[in-house]
Amino acid sequence: MKGLRGVGSANRRAGQVALIYAGVAALWIGFSDSALGLWVADPRSLTRLQTIKGWVFVVATAAVLFVLLQRLLRDDARLLRRYEHQRRQLRELSQFRESVIDNASVWINVLDTESRVVIWNKAAEQISGYGREDVLGSTRIWEWLYPDPDYRAFIIGKAAEIINHGTEVQDFETLIHTRDGQVRNMAWHSRRFFGEDGEMIGSVGMGRDVTERKQVEETLRAREQELVTLLANLPGMAYRCLNDRPWTMKFVSSGCLRLTGYTPEALVDNRQLSFASLIHPDDSERVWEETQRAVNQDQPFAHEYRLTTRDGEEIWVWEQGRAVDRSGELVLEGIIMDITDRKYLEHELSTLAKSDPLTGLPNRREFYSLLVDELQRASRYDRPMSLLWLDLDDFKNVNDRFGHLAGDEVLRRIAVLLRESIRSVDHVCRIGGEEFVVILPEMGLTDAIETGERLRRLVRDTRIELDGGASVANTVSIGVAAFPEHGGTVDALSGAADHAMYDAKHTGRDRVRVAGQPAQDAQD
Repeated sequence: MKGLRGVGSANRRAGQVALIYAGVAALWIGFSDSALGLWVADPRSLTRLQTIKGWVFVVATAAVLFVLLQRLLRDDARLLRRYEHQRRQLRELSQFRESVIDNASVWINVLDTESRVVIWNKAAEQISGYGREDVLGSTRIWEWLYPDPDYRAFIIGKAAEIINHGTEVQDFETLIHTRDGQVRNMAWHSRRFFGEDGEMIGSVGMGRDVTERKQVEETLRAREQELVTLLANLPGMAYRCLNDRPWTMKFVSSGCLRLTGYTPEALVDNRQLSFASLIHPDDSERVWEETQRAVNQDQPFAHEYRLTTRDGEEIWVWEQGRAVDRSGELVLEGIIMDITDRKYLEHELSTLAKSDPLTGLPNRREFYSLLVDELQRASRYDRPMSLLWLDLDDFKNVNDRFGHLAGDEVLRRIAVLLRESIRSVDHVCRIGGEEFVVILPEMGLTDAIETGERLRRLVRDTRIELDGGASVANTVSIGVAAFPEHGGTVDALSGAADHAMYDAKHTGRDRVRVAGQPAQDAQD
């Protein structure tokens, strides 16, 4: 339209110039002829002057035409140079479009003010599946890319905001439907643009296909959520710490609060206290040494040790981890779990395995273990040690007369009586039925005989009251053996004491017999 207006204006100016020239020529011819006719009467002279006048007019008009033509030709040359410059610019712009826009790795499209596509690069074709011939000069692409009417209305409204209000969008994400039925996630940068005269032409948009990136992000988010859920449900805490004496924590999971009573923030970077300060002093050095040994051997480590929680409770924990290199820094990563219940159970099982369930005294198995330890100690330091083997007399009569429950109660009372009547270093054990053994460390034969006599009299003089008002009197036969006189091994010493006890039974009961000695009446 601008070109047509320019051509019409040039024609009007040319017509005006022609009319002016015609008017001037007519006035010149008419006026000059009249003037010469009044001035010159001789026809021959008049003819000659008119001829001269004609030539003057021709020369004058030729000069004027020369000047005008020279100016026009100069203007034409300038216009030709400008045209050539513009054509070169257009060629460069075309090359730019071909090399930059068309070959760009991002989707580039330009819309006019009516939201019609005027530029659609190769990346747009490749991503969408729609070619230039499908979309140029048309708005159909909106229906193809956004088939859902409500979503399409939202997108068109956003495009209208850009054109009408100058809204500029960055990383505006949309879901498009490609020609082959795929759904792709696009991130857009779009703004409106203007021509040289400042008139708004339309909007330009650049889109990046971020489908794979979004899928990766979604996968990472899902894995992160799984990890958070896993760490939150651990029966303990996960950690990452420096390999230093305070065990400076760099990361602690939320389970820290349940395990220690302290929030993760309190331990990270030792803000309130170090993790090392929670470890029981008796376990701290062992944990350090075992960890360093594993780190130096590039091996995982595992410890069991005690922690003191915020409320002062002592708990047992199990830790497993290993050293890893994180960006050139050696750190420790692992988990710490509360095993207090397990340790208590182990202790109870160990106690049950070593204890007689009726009396709570060490059982036969534990008796042999204790006797081995005491014999080794006595042998190593050349110290005395003695053994008493006790058996209640006629205990079957108690069971037959009062029942087995009463018999069990008698055994429990005898166990308490014996335990309360010996030294703290001594050991009283029940090895089965109505048999008891007393280990007497640091005690020679003479003192052992006196201790046996004292226990014999104590059992004889103590009546045990039963439920229902009945009472039971008991006596006991005791055999005595001493180290090293009667043996230096478990079997030798216990066998000697056992035989001495049977000698006491066979010689009348309620008495003390010494291994390897003839019968003697020691009872009173």
